[in-house]
Amino acid sequence: MHAILLHSYGPPGNLRLETVPDPVPGPGQARIAVRAAGLHFIETLLRKGVPVGPHPAPDLPVILGGESAGVVESVGEGVDPALVGRRVVTGDLASGGYAELAVADARSLAPLPDELEYGPAVAMVTTGATALGLLELAPVTADDVVLVMAAAGGVGTLLVQHARRVGATVVGAAGGPAKVARVAEQGADLAVDYTEPGRTGHDHGGPDHGGPDHGESGWTDRVRAAVGEVSLVFDGVGGRLGREAFELIGKGGRQVVFGQAAGEWFHPAEEELAAREVTSHDGIGHLLSRPGGMAELRARALEAVAAGRLTPAVQSFPLRDAAAAHAALESRNTIGKVVLTT
Repeated sequence: MHAILLHSYGPPGNLRLETVPDPVPGPGQARIAVRAAGLHFIETLLRKGVPVGPHPAPDLPVILGGESAGVVESVGEGVDPALVGRRVVTGDLASGGYAELAVADARSLAPLPDELEYGPAVAMVTTGATALGLLELAPVTADDVVLVMAAAGGVGTLLVQHARRVGATVVGAAGGPAKVARVAEQGADLAVDYTEPGRTGHDHGGPDHGGPDHGESGWTDRVRAAVGEVSLVFDGVGGRLGREAFELIGKGGRQVVFGQAAGEWFHPAEEELAAREVTSHDGIGHLLSRPGGMAELRARALEAVAAGRLTPAVQSFPLRDAAAAHAALESRNTIGKVVLTT
């Protein structure tokens, strides 16, 4: 089969298309003819040899990727042969997903309705499940003013859609005009570009963590002018932008931290939280420790997309262009969930 191998840590160009032996399904496993494989930002860090949370730097050589959608091609011992030929998706691969064939525990496979395409399915199996898990931590109501950071990304797009569906006022923040336009298309009441200079701390007496004042309104000023304070922030960016988003939260508000796209986490100090009566939730910690794990969330996510309640944004690259997909994701030039197709 063809697969994308990483032989040494480093830049995207280290991802190479090669011919390798087909994986063999063991007892309890099934082999999938992959039609779409999901790509996550953390894989761009693992590619560099950087451990991320519970994910250690991978042993080399390695085929990255943990989620695939496709057709069951063969099964191992103890697996019902009737599974062969069925359309499935999984977020728990035993072999790498950046490949034409992948192996998974048969119990991890979720069936795909005929109307659900492979790209949206693989976009929902982890990214959609993540969004639903975050919403467990901070349920959105019609009374909320919600700020979604990285609102043009895979998780962000789904959070914007859900918040709009329940009647909340939604602010979507993203980087660059194309992404801001996409956020507006998703129905956000206000779409802002957080690459504009923003001043923080001016309402709460904190330090200035934004850029210089160029005599024009920055993104945080636009948000304040349009909606005042926000009651809930979903922060998948972190760093300085995470700080700026936090400064927009009103007294008694909520924050959910689930990513570090800026390169570092932002977690406010306990004294800041107490002074403003803000509750901060660890989104990743919740996903890793919640009763029932991810399986139930994945089932709900697939049900939501099949029913049309959520529609993931998908940007596809051919498998052979995995290096270009990594480069685009790192440079923030992607919209929605990045998927490799065979």
